[in-house]
Amino acid sequence: MNTMHRLSLLAALVTATALTSGVRAQSPDPTTTKVLTKVAQSADERLSKSIAELNALREQVAAEKLPLSQQLTTLEESVTELRKENDRTTRVVDEGALEMARIRLELKARQDELTYVGNLLDEYARNFETKINPVELQVVGAAITSAKDALQNTTLTLPQRFERQTTFVDGSIKRAFDVVGGTRFAGVGVDMLGTVAEGQFAMIGPVALFRATSGAAGLAIPQAGSDKPLIRPLEGSLEPTVGALIASGEGTLALDPSRGGALKALVQKTNLVHIFIKGGPIMWPILLASILALAVVLERVFFLLNEQRQRDRKAQSRFFGAIEKKDLNAAIDIARKSKDCIVTTLGYALEHRDQSLTDALAFAQARALKRFRRGIAVLDTVITLAPLLGLLGTVTGMMGSFAVIGGDLSSPGAITGGIAEALIATAAGLGVAITCLLPFNYLNAKIEEIENEIGAASAQLRLLVDPDNGKASHSHREHAPARSHGSPEPSVAVAATAGGA
Repeated sequence: MNTMHRLSLLAALVTATALTSGVRAQSPDPTTTKVLTKVAQSADERLSKSIAELNALREQVAAEKLPLSQQLTTLEESVTELRKENDRTTRVVDEGALEMARIRLELKARQDELTYVGNLLDEYARNFETKINPVELQVVGAAITSAKDALQNTTLTLPQRFERQTTFVDGSIKRAFDVVGGTRFAGVGVDMLGTVAEGQFAMIGPVALFRATSGAAGLAIPQAGSDKPLIRPLEGSLEPTVGALIASGEGTLALDPSRGGALKALVQKTNLVHIFIKGGPIMWPILLASILALAVVLERVFFLLNEQRQRDRKAQSRFFGAIEKKDLNAAIDIARKSKDCIVTTLGYALEHRDQSLTDALAFAQARALKRFRRGIAVLDTVITLAPLLGLLGTVTGMMGSFAVIGGDLSSPGAITGGIAEALIATAAGLGVAITCLLPFNYLNAKIEEIENEIGAASAQLRLLVDPDNGKASHSHREHAPARSHGSPEPSVAVAATAGGA
């Protein structure tokens, strides 16, 4: 504030000096000149003093400016360092966030792996329980239960769960080495009288033997829903032999624990008789139908082979040659001596042409085709009947199974036996129908082929014997509507009429 006052005063002195100079120029009054001279001196003094003060202030400002500049520089350097530190901190934070995200993903992957492994171990424990002999549950049952409960027990930590499961796995591996060559362990069994007996078990492959403390030995048979097996005593000299083997852990065992069941199953595995019996009573009518179909097929095949062997193209040419020469008696003689079905059919019609050649041909054609169609109805019936019999066997078998389900559930073999009966009967019925369908279609094709040949030969005979009626009949057949596949043949109807006559 002093500095500003002094500067204002200095400015006033300068203004007064200027005014004094102006006054001198206007008026040379001595008094005024004297006053002005004093004022000017005073102003000069003040000006000099102010200039001195101004210089002092300048020196003071110059002296204070350097430390402030140094302090400002120091502060700027400090701010720069703080900014660098902030950048480094921000970079570290970003890197930490990325690393944290990666660690979380890796942690989740490891947790998923641990969950997967835990599920595998749980599944292994449950499958292991179903694969071992129920007798062994007296030894490993607690470990299996502990391993199965590990996942459901929410109070356990993850290491504790894995400890239980890995302990069980170690025990199962040890059990696998122990079972090789046989193993023994203490346990409890139930004899045939229902008495619980303590003793020792011996596992030899799939066979479980038991020796009670009293010395009685026998075969350990698992019981459903219980880890205490039923002890079935052995007969003859087997009991002391088995008892000594269990007691010492060494010896020879001559025993078939299946009592011939393994050999029986091996024999019955591919035995058609056993399968037939398993199919139930409905298999007998299916068998009868298949025998009839087989007989018809064999008879028809031999019949067609014989007819094919007796075909004589030369006799047919001689027959039509005699007809062209109008020598009908010679043609009839050729037909009587020939065994060709077409020639004999035409000769028979020609011989019985008294009323009408067309009717005679129709009757002869029906007579010939009747020989070819013999047994086809049996095959058709078997093809239709066999699947229905199989379906009937399915129904009866399922009825038996449901009857067992509604009664005693302790015999699952009866339930599966009814299902097996149903499936075998169905398969047998379908098999017979499918097998008969192939020869049925083949025989029908052969019948159609011979029918077309006889029809063509009959038309040729009509044209040769009676050209006018033959052409008219041929024209009538061309303009007649086509017969459906299921409609009866006109020749068959004529044959029936002639036969009735």
